[in-house]
Amino acid sequence: MSHFLVAGGAGYIGSNFVKYLMDTSDHEVTLIDNLSTGRMEAVESLKEQYGSRIFFLKSDLGDPEKLHPYLHKRTVDGVFHFGAFSLVGESQYDPMKYYYNNVACTLSLLKIILEHEIRHFVFSSSAAVYGIPEKTPITEAAERKPINHYGKTKTMIEEVMEALSGREDFVYASLRYFNVAGTDEELVVGECHDPETHLIPIAVKTALGLRDHLALFGTDYPTPDGTAVRDYIHVTDLCRAHWAAFEKIRKANEPLTVNLGSARGYSVREVLETVQRVTGSRFRILEEGRRPGDPPVLIASSEKAKKELGWQAERSLEEMVTSAWAWEKKRSEDGLL
Repeated sequence: MSHFLVAGGAGYIGSNFVKYLMDTSDHEVTLIDNLSTGRMEAVESLKEQYGSRIFFLKSDLGDPEKLHPYLHKRTVDGVFHFGAFSLVGESQYDPMKYYYNNVACTLSLLKIILEHEIRHFVFSSSAAVYGIPEKTPITEAAERKPINHYGKTKTMIEEVMEALSGREDFVYASLRYFNVAGTDEELVVGECHDPETHLIPIAVKTALGLRDHLALFGTDYPTPDGTAVRDYIHVTDLCRAHWAAFEKIRKANEPLTVNLGSARGYSVREVLETVQRVTGSRFRILEEGRRPGDPPVLIASSEKAKKELGWQAERSLEEMVTSAWAWEKKRSEDGLL
């Protein structure tokens, strides 16, 4: 049995990863989260289901006063880092929030784990490091040209990890991905953002009647139906990739940077049509102009992930929407929306 730290473990992807690890292994996990965007509800659900295998430490990512004493008492075999702020728009008008949490706190976390001789680090990066790519599907060889502060923070941490990778006591995986959706089949943890900015949960909430309408930004892109095309991946597929990446760097003892994507783009109209079909709701859609900085097409190549990790996305857009719909209905019935 091993013990892992999951930074941002009370958030959407972090909590889903913890559940995945609990279901597929006998390992123990400590969730580190300051609950600024993570949810104590997710922690409690996980503790209720998995009991003594789940530990929770309320803390900023790299708080030495809390992490040092904790790590002195426990042997940790690896760290999975999901604890970033990730709203692109917010990063533009409140850059300090993003550079402090995503960069400064992560640097502190890295310093602490190296002092405790924790060697393996799996980093939740983002395809935002590419900015507006010159061609798609985007491969890992594409130049990093982030166009917002969120993408810049991810790029900075990648550069720091690259600088550290020559050390014998540090090996990392940096996983770059776009849009994540869906939840676990048992509906133990799921997507809960405030404010919600992701297309699928917004569409599902609109189908539930919690929103008056959904805004569709841009209908004149050079794409088959005029709406922007994006790469979507089911959160469970993503969790599986994070564990595969840990196994890879542990065995190979070499750093890894890889895209995680479906290699298949879905337009905004395709997503909305799927939501309406799955939910049986023909909710109101208001067409608006393009948002500044939104490229027409963003699709990640998955060839390296297939080669290096033996991984590829398995779940369809319909499966993502179906699980998101079930999650939001459950929360509505439980009076949580």
